[in-house]
Amino acid sequence: MNRAEALAALRARIRTAAEGRNVTLVAASKSQPADAIRALATAGQRQFGENYVQEALAKQRELSNLELEWHMIGPLQSNKCADVARHFDWLQSLDREKLVPLLDGARPKELPPLNVLIEVNVDGESSKSGCAPEQIASLAEKIAQAPRLRLRGLMSIPAPLPDPDARRAAFARLHELFESLRNAHPHVNTLSMGMSDDFELAIAEGATMVRVGTALFGPRRPR
Repeated sequence: MNRAEALAALRARIRTAAEGRNVTLVAASKSQPADAIRALATAGQRQFGENYVQEALAKQRELSNLELEWHMIGPLQSNKCADVARHFDWLQSLDREKLVPLLDGARPKELPPLNVLIEVNVDGESSKSGCAPEQIASLAEKIAQAPRLRLRGLMSIPAPLPDPDARRAAFARLHELFESLRNAHPHVNTLSMGMSDDFELAIAEGATMVRVGTALFGPRRPR
């Protein structure tokens, strides 16, 4: 199956799971070469997610003739905030308040505000990034007060439990947190959850955005 066929098959599965709702596909392109991204872009994919800033910047330079939307979906270090603010359209992994002024201060005035999702460690895994659920409200307030940032919603990577019901329960918990956030910030509209092996469960529980890599690119290449 070539890139275009893989994209068409995946979009069909997303449409079936979404049952008429609009769900955005972000192609998770970590460790994939620029040529693979270009092939998907030629087939109509525009949103791409990267985990490592330097890797992403190199791809952006190589693909600068394409009108792509770039999402930072990996953990963010303080010293990379300026690069993300200047070169990305979305940050899906904001998880602590100290990053807010660094991003806000570095976002160029000629660009629209940086779209921001709060990453939530919904299962409390010690090995994962993401804020605790009880920290969402205060972090959201900080983002909402930053003029060069735009709070859009939540992102999470629940524990990869083998039981689909357990995964679905985690997605349901995140959806509850999303609805609480939307009550306080009515413009919030994005819930990013679900990857190659569970995006249909995530969509069933209210995901508006999914991040899929393997189902589009095949097994991840070593860095």
